[in-house]
Amino acid sequence: MDEAVYLVLSALHLPPDSDQKILARKLTDEEKKKVTDLIDDRIKKRTPVPYLTNEAWFCGLPFYVDERVLIPRSPIAELIEARFSPWVDPEKVTRILDVGTGSGCIAISLAYAFPDAKIDAIDLSDDALDVAKINCEKHQVTNRVRLLKSDLFAGLTDEAYDIIVANPPYVGSQEMEELPKEYYHEPGEALLAGKNGDEIVARIIKNAAKHLSPKGVLVVEVGNSAPLIVEKYKDLPFVWLEFEHGEGEVFLLQKYGVRSRQWTTR
Repeated sequence: MDEAVYLVLSALHLPPDSDQKILARKLTDEEKKKVTDLIDDRIKKRTPVPYLTNEAWFCGLPFYVDERVLIPRSPIAELIEARFSPWVDPEKVTRILDVGTGSGCIAISLAYAFPDAKIDAIDLSDDALDVAKINCEKHQVTNRVRLLKSDLFAGLTDEAYDIIVANPPYVGSQEMEELPKEYYHEPGEALLAGKNGDEIVARIIKNAAKHLSPKGVLVVEVGNSAPLIVEKYKDLPFVWLEFEHGEGEVFLLQKYGVRSRQWTTR
């Protein structure tokens, strides 16, 4: 939907699937001010629309967002909707880990896709976990999505998961300087990952295997750090996933058949 239309509908507290004929309706002075204030913020401050409306959509679901968390936009949504087929047997998935949960959109979408599974959602940011809690309550999944403060896997013990999903920071310092102004409204710690953008992904690869069940899979979005990851881990059998809608560098690793020693000691 066009951003201007979405902002108008949001200002009028109308759903995004409203008949667009409603846009011909005359507005009150108060409604006009709400609309113009939102549009001014979008144009002059370059504030992303989801922060203006406090709503973003992911996997066809609405989520509360503000500038404490990234705006949901990961292509991992397609994998969730497909229940990670053919990489796992969806009926045998009982535990899932979402690394760097942010708004909680991935963890909550996983709860919908795998209704019999328990999901752990971890993040180092207290602010992000506060937003994730809002969304867990909104979607009534607090009994199945457990929010944990953890620096990647540090806060976990011997838990093993059938699926580990991560959309970690993967922007390098130079790339960060070149991002459009809209990105500077998002929390920098959720984007920047050292000089080259591969620091957090490397830590995930190093430690993920010991938290996977024997036939578990690791799925990680890595963005423009993909060439660095491929070069650094030439011996790992990455599967680079393709998406019907949108773009994104996302790899999948299967624990089954992968030499855990080699994976965990890099």
